[in-house]
Amino acid sequence: MPKRAKTASAPRSDAALYLGKATEFSEAAKHALRQSQHDAAMLNAIHAAISAADAVTVGLSGLRSTDSDHQRVADLLLQVGRSESLTTHVRQLRVLLSQKNMVEYESGRATAAEASDAVSRAKRIVDWARETVASGK
Repeated sequence: MPKRAKTASAPRSDAALYLGKATEFSEAAKHALRQSQHDAAMLNAIHAAISAADAVTVGLSGLRSTDSDHQRVADLLLQVGRSESLTTHVRQLRVLLSQKNMVEYESGRATAAEASDAVSRAKRIVDWARETVASGK
């Protein structure tokens, strides 16, 4: 069973703002990837996915995760909705989140393949979030 995330209330209309951030981070990730800036591409992809998840949780429930453990946003997604699509995208999000510390805080560098995979995963999550927020389910 997922852990309960620390949350804060947010107007559902803020979902569009989080979606805007997700889109901006996703575009920055794609640009960094084209410039062979693999760490920047990967970290922006991760931030795109987190913002996309925030867009969905705010849009569906008026809640967003405030937990310092970013895995809790994935748990919150599972609390606010149930669908095969949601479960698939939570798995994608968890893969990205598992790489956050490595790329942001450790000395290891992201490879071109890792960065490309992260950018692709983030794009799928952002696209799904856009559809989910638009449909309200």
